[in-house]
Amino acid sequence: MARPEVVLVGVDGSAASMHALDWAVAWAGRVGWSLHLVSSYTLPSFTAASLDGGYAAFDDTSMAEGAKAVLDEAEERAVAAGARVTTSVATGDAAGVLVELSADHGLAVVGTRGRGGFTERLLGTVSSALPAHAHCPVVVVPLSSSKRDMWSRGVADEAAEPPAGEPRPVVGHDAVGAAGPDGGPEVRRIVVGVDGSPQAEAALTKAIEQAQAWGAELSAVAGVPVGSGAGLLAWLPSNIDHEQVLADVSAGLDAIIDKHEALHPGMRIRRIVLDGTGAELLTEFSTAADLIVVGSRGRGGFRGLLLGSTSQAVLHHSACPVLVVNRHCQDEE
Repeated sequence: MARPEVVLVGVDGSAASMHALDWAVAWAGRVGWSLHLVSSYTLPSFTAASLDGGYAAFDDTSMAEGAKAVLDEAEERAVAAGARVTTSVATGDAAGVLVELSADHGLAVVGTRGRGGFTERLLGTVSSALPAHAHCPVVVVPLSSSKRDMWSRGVADEAAEPPAGEPRPVVGHDAVGAAGPDGGPEVRRIVVGVDGSPQAEAALTKAIEQAQAWGAELSAVAGVPVGSGAGLLAWLPSNIDHEQVLADVSAGLDAIIDKHEALHPGMRIRRIVLDGTGAELLTEFSTAADLIVVGSRGRGGFRGLLLGSTSQAVLHHSACPVLVVNRHCQDEE
């Protein structure tokens, strides 16, 4: 199914949503797409007994004006960066609004850690619900990656420390979260999780598209949790041949990558097979990558080892933006 070349971006006035907007602007500029910015709001409801006055009259005019003000600010920011933009204010739950609108867009982009915006409604739960139910691929951009951008450009206070739990990135050419020539987000390294399932293949296809658009290096990762030390596969026979499992997974990954490289002459995809769960590996790679691509509900591949709940785990812990391709996207293409 052909989709309009428009990026859907949810904004709520928070720093996280504005950072996600910057990512969307950079992507749209790469591929020549336009942006559609959406801000939603819901009217609060209270029982009369809970209010001192016994009643309260709520007029949605002020909330609509607040949403419009947020959109105006976001539009000005995007237009200043050279993007073609349309906007709309929607009423209703933010996740539901964006899921419905995703059917008419080629990509959706939202941020995380969005509390503090004018309604506190858009981000947070949306960054989990939208990737699972959207009708198009979804990019979730963590606010922490903006701090990594600062470190990569060497403009952060030398006395400051990176975000809690994150390593100090290397400043210079090999820095993570690098900025483009215009100071906007830049994607140099992309990592995609592959396990042989249809969802993982769809994710690989999208990862190739992203790599071609950004001119980025692409690595495909398959995880083998045997011997990871976490007891995750304690039910396996004690005499399992670990080396044979690695060989089988490597062979499966090679077959998939060989097929996609043949479909995209000139594309070279790095193949990586490591001990560990998909969530562990992709989260670890996220500290040195600029984009993680993962399929949702990917069980049933050549080993069924990588995806499934991995997409949600990676969304919660990734240090860089994550692109999720769910089964709805594949069904509607």
